[in-house]
Amino acid sequence: TKAAASTVNAVVSIKSTTSAKQQQQGMMQDPFFEFFFGQRGGGNMKPQPRVGMGSGVILTPDGYIVTNNHVIEGADILEVTLNDKRSFTTKKDCAIFRGKIRDSRIRTQFIKMYINHPLCDCGVWVLAVGNPFQLYSTVTAGIVSAKARSLGMISTGKTMGIESFIQTDAAVNPGNSGGALVNTNGELVGINTAIYSETGA
Repeated sequence: TKAAASTVNAVVSIKSTTSAKQQQQGMMQDPFFEFFFGQRGGGNMKPQPRVGMGSGVILTPDGYIVTNNHVIEGADILEVTLNDKRSFTTKKDCAIFRGKIRDSRIRTQFIKMYINHPLCDCGVWVLAVGNPFQLYSTVTAGIVSAKARSLGMISTGKTMGIESFIQTDAAVNPGNSGGALVNTNGELVGINTAIYSETGA
């Protein structure tokens, strides 16, 4: 409970919006789209802006937020919502971006990274903290099941796809992506990235 209380306010909800123009360019390059709709996208068909949801972690007192690249990739507009439901528009720099957060109450609500190993060894309790689907501060518990997992998710077909995942059995869903994995002291040990299953989902 202490670890959860010290981290929930430093985990944010991220809403990413991709413009219809960028989506259309992507669809026109998609052979399945061309097969079903023709090279011009079926005439009058106009794609709507795509909105995605994920989580992020406030990493520093001055408002830097870290998340997964796939949460914000290609987004034109990023909106960060805090646990108290206040929202801020942000700009990105790779998968670390700086929110326009200047409220003194928010400046202290960040999570410290933990760089030593004993509190992240196999069998140690961890919490997965996220803001999936704007439900605001979900916390699930599990243990570190394994370390340095390579699943072939990033490395397949790429020369620099280095993988070293922490595996945990804490229950998460897609909206948890980018949220915090913390130890029982409330210190950041990882970022929730993916769900691995037999079906590949």
